[in-house]
Amino acid sequence: MSDAARPGPFRGRRLLLVSTNYAPELTGIGPYATQLAEHWAASGARVRALTGMPHYPSWRLEESYRGVWRTVEIRGGVGVHRRRHYVPPRQTALKRAAFEASILATGLIAPPPGRPDAVVSQMPSLAGGVIGARLARRHRVPYLPVVQDLMGAAAAQSGIRGGGRAAAVAAAAERYALRGAALVGVIHESFVPGVRALGVDPGRIRLVPNWTHVQGPTADRAATRARLGWPEGTPGSCTPGKCPQTGLEVLVRRPPRPGIRVVLMGDGNQRDALRARAEGLANMEFLEPAAAEEFTDVLAAADVLAVTQRASVLDMSVPSKLTSYFTSGRPVIASVADEGGTADEVRRSGAGVLVAPEDPAALLEAVQKLAADPAAAVALGAEGPRYVARHLSREAGLARFDDLLAEVLRDGQGSGRR
Repeated sequence: MSDAARPGPFRGRRLLLVSTNYAPELTGIGPYATQLAEHWAASGARVRALTGMPHYPSWRLEESYRGVWRTVEIRGGVGVHRRRHYVPPRQTALKRAAFEASILATGLIAPPPGRPDAVVSQMPSLAGGVIGARLARRHRVPYLPVVQDLMGAAAAQSGIRGGGRAAAVAAAAERYALRGAALVGVIHESFVPGVRALGVDPGRIRLVPNWTHVQGPTADRAATRARLGWPEGTPGSCTPGKCPQTGLEVLVRRPPRPGIRVVLMGDGNQRDALRARAEGLANMEFLEPAAAEEFTDVLAAADVLAVTQRASVLDMSVPSKLTSYFTSGRPVIASVADEGGTADEVRRSGAGVLVAPEDPAALLEAVQKLAADPAAAVALGAEGPRYVARHLSREAGLARFDDLLAEVLRDGQGSGRR
């Protein structure tokens, strides 16, 4: 039964979703915010989204929104209220602070009109969490933040310039945004200790894992490889890349061995620096972002899919790309800290192998090993779609959020706690 045909538990409810990222952005938390808002709208709720201008993952304002300060769109039955904000082309602590401050200012000065029955926010951004808390308090309604990343920990662990000084400020903003919430959703259990450390009662924390927001591959794999110019018999690894904490420089720190092609796909803010470091490497390729309808086809055309993080990244981020990787049916090589949330998810899926972070020799050796054993690679990759079907389906993910919102609305208390 489609969302539109299913009786809605939130029919007539007025919901405000605050998320800096939203469609047409195709990666990161934007697709989750969009699908969640449209799901609730299809169930009969009156949903408004307060969001920014499309800019992610390239960290460049989308051309059609240049010069636009405020706009209202209707997308999938949702009233999408966009507000202008600063977009830093490169990430430093100071520029990130200016980004957050501009979102905070425009969101609080010009929120969507009307009184919602509940406010839901996606964190990050920090500003989105603070805006959600302030608007819920203003209207005396329940507030439900969902933690996708812990930005205080991110500032400390990511390695961006000035990150250490920013960590305390970010943690203070997170504490403000979370402490007075009716309930707090976290997408992975590894976030729970960090959220508790911010002063949230563990009895108010709920686990709501993300779902896979993409469709499985449909194109012929050999045809996709031919279109991309990837010869059969040449093992290749592919990774979309976006953020400083991803540690993608491990892929260009040592030249790939002959016979291995490394493909970096995407338009993230590390692209230019990585391209410069990879200059002269014949078997290193950079691809433009794939369109939504062919994204998993490109992933499925690779022999292995790599996810990389700095060794310091433990409990602040679980890459959203993992759900797409699992859907593609290809084995995952995770160059991540063994005790972090990303490693936990790869182990749980059974769809990949772990190697030491920031170790290019170990990463390339793992690629070569899987390339030499196609049967093992196929067996690993096949576990990904099975894991998605068991735990990461869209229906299951949205149902978890329905239960969380229903609990918040049923209790109807806590939005004013401070």
